Amino acid sequence: MPRDTYVFDIAHAQKGMAINRLCASLRSPANRSAFQADESAYADKFGLTAAQKTAILDRDWTAMLELGGSIFYIFKLAQLDQRSMQYLGGVFSGMTEQEFTLLMRSGGRSFG
Repeated sequence: MPRDTYVFDIAHAQKGMAINRLCASLRSPANRSAFQADESAYADKFGLTAAQKTAILDRDWTAMLELGGSIFYIFKLAQLDQRSMQYLGGVFSGMTEQEFTLLMRSGGRSFG
């Protein structure tokens, strides 16, 4: 089920700093390899809360947003899992990746 939009303000950014640092670190091939070798141990290096670590390990994309993650950083983790932005759009809007892609190709949602 879709949730409300999260406003990524300063408070939300501070709340999600550890998630965003971990995800941003995945830009490096060496860090991606280290993460894939032992996700839990790698996550422990970033000072995540228990809920944040669970969200990362379980790939609970919506929880990552709720816990302060920025889509721009979360997408780094999704890319590691070979997930598209359309996949995440579907997750966040309660659709399949294919449904979301079709919606975007047809002009998106109308709010008027």
